Amino acid sequence: MRRTNKILVVALALIMVLAAITGCGKKEKTEEKKADEPKTEEKAEEKEEKAEEKEEKTSDGKKIEIGVLIKGTDSDFWQQVLVGAYNFGVDHPDVNITEYGPTSEADSAEQTEILDNLITTKPDGIAIAPTLMDNCSAGIDNAMSQGIPVAVIDNKPSTDNYVAMYATDAYAAGGLVAEKFVGELEARGIALEGFVGLVSPMAGQDTVMKREAGFIDKLKEIAPDITVGEPQYTDNDIPKSLSTAEDIYTANKDTIVGYFAANNATGSGLAGFMTELMASNPEAAKGIVAVAFDSDQAEVDAVKAGALYCIAIQNPYEMGYQACQAVYDVITGAKKVDDFEAFYDTGVSLVDKENVEDPDMQGIIDPFTLKKY
Repeated sequence: MRRTNKILVVALALIMVLAAITGCGKKEKTEEKKADEPKTEEKAEEKEEKAEEKEEKTSDGKKIEIGVLIKGTDSDFWQQVLVGAYNFGVDHPDVNITEYGPTSEADSAEQTEILDNLITTKPDGIAIAPTLMDNCSAGIDNAMSQGIPVAVIDNKPSTDNYVAMYATDAYAAGGLVAEKFVGELEARGIALEGFVGLVSPMAGQDTVMKREAGFIDKLKEIAPDITVGEPQYTDNDIPKSLSTAEDIYTANKDTIVGYFAANNATGSGLAGFMTELMASNPEAAKGIVAVAFDSDQAEVDAVKAGALYCIAIQNPYEMGYQACQAVYDVITGAKKVDDFEAFYDTGVSLVDKENVEDPDMQGIIDPFTLKKY
């Protein structure tokens, strides 16, 4: 019996020792857990501090700097490109958009100089509409070599060293205008023969040459007896475009059946001439179908009045917005240059008297209505 009692005492003692050890272990783990809690709080505080630092950088003006270099500040079309660019800045508060450009699209040398100077300021990215194929190519290569991503708008440079290009498929658009042109000749009972005057802004613009080629090639296909004259260059000047259209008419009065104006300045000049012809010789004006590219107010008004039959409207707003988006994505690391296609077609709309007042067309006809700033 005594032996049994001794065994019980020893067993109870062992149980008490084990309980004490287990209790200490739990206490230590609890204390360790409590010790870890401040570390978790410290991590949360660190995240908050980093977020605050990021906000401070933005508030201090240390934003992503994107320079947008257009062909000419005196053009509605390029101002519409800037609406897209500035709206991108509104949609992305961490971005600062700065516009650059010569006054006139005819001054390609000044645009080259502006680009070179812009690169020296080390912007984070550049969106550019090069006036000619060659005037900005070296600058674009220079920027890309320095790690400054460049997106191209409207006119292809001779270099392929850029993130992406945002523009209308100019050749296809020219063909669409030709089809519309021929359809109107037929509707007016005008024979598919005769002469078409070609009013062009300046030589060496890739996108303009493609528009003209698309128009001419499609006419050869669907109306081979119509002859398109050589491009008559006007230095992208509206008054000169008007007088050039008049000279073409005077020289081809007996055979002329139409005009093709390749951009907004030439289109505005052609609109002015056709308005004058409608007033002075309405019968002669009825026998001429005038078509143009872009949507300066003078062109839109001429469509409404019947002086221009049709205008091919690009989407300059999307060009500006998407070019900035591409540059931004590369800067932020969201995409790599290799992730982009070389060319993105921003589309074209053919506008005539039938749809010029349509509500759905107003944002395309007048991108200024889309301003967010």
